[in-house]
Amino acid sequence: MEKIVKPRLFDTHCHFDFQPFQSDTALSWQQTYDAGVTRLLIPSVGMNNWDAVKKLTTMAPQQLFYALGFHPYFLTTDTGFMTGTGSMTDGGAMNLRERISCLEAYLAEHDENCVAIGECGLDAIVDVPLSSQEEIFIAQLSVARDAGLPVILHSRKTQARLLQLLKQHKFTQGGVLHAFSGSEQQAQAFIQLGFKIGVGGVITYPRAAKTRRTVARLPLDALVLETDAPDMPLYGLQGQDNHPKYLPLVLQELAQLRACSITDIAETLWFNSHQIFGLHCS
Repeated sequence: MEKIVKPRLFDTHCHFDFQPFQSDTALSWQQTYDAGVTRLLIPSVGMNNWDAVKKLTTMAPQQLFYALGFHPYFLTTDTGFMTGTGSMTDGGAMNLRERISCLEAYLAEHDENCVAIGECGLDAIVDVPLSSQEEIFIAQLSVARDAGLPVILHSRKTQARLLQLLKQHKFTQGGVLHAFSGSEQQAQAFIQLGFKIGVGGVITYPRAAKTRRTVARLPLDALVLETDAPDMPLYGLQGQDNHPKYLPLVLQELAQLRACSITDIAETLWFNSHQIFGLHCS
């Protein structure tokens, strides 16, 4: 009987330091690997978990990677954030310059498994002034430029503004637009700036018609896969924690939407993931 070879998959966005993975990280990684997801990128959300994401990658060097940054959602729950003008968003004591200085210092000691800045971006839903979010996002673009790293973008109802800022600050190192759920025109605008489009569990929902149509039409060389686990559960698994072991289901749905075989697209997605993070595609 011919042996069935699983496609190689790279989960480009998984919060592997969050619960429920903390209870048995080794088991979670084994389940992930057994599913064919042999590489995984862990984005950070703030200073409080930089050490955690870095330490996790030592469990499987060259298979687990990480990114460092400030997520807009966590600006008031990490160590505090103060704008450049001195106005406080919470009771924290660190201002913008101090936070960015900490990021620069941490990056100076980073290892080869740190491959991006992020998760960073803008979020119109969270209770943090957009002006404050923009300040720290722009500062992170500067850090990424100096470090020669791409960025992992978070965006909720802010894609137009993110595009403006990326163009305004002439950011050319690209990255990944995480958790994409927009129009083809919006996606193409990011692609033209050197970004890949993160395709996740949202495409498994029949009601996500616009996003499903878009990922079916976009160039395959502009796409990467992600789960955002433990968030963003797939259709049929609502109410459960998401897991990187479910990434093959996202691949399967993408192949169906594009009317291609899984084998035909899997290697391209594998290559795309390594290319955008400057990794050797073995």
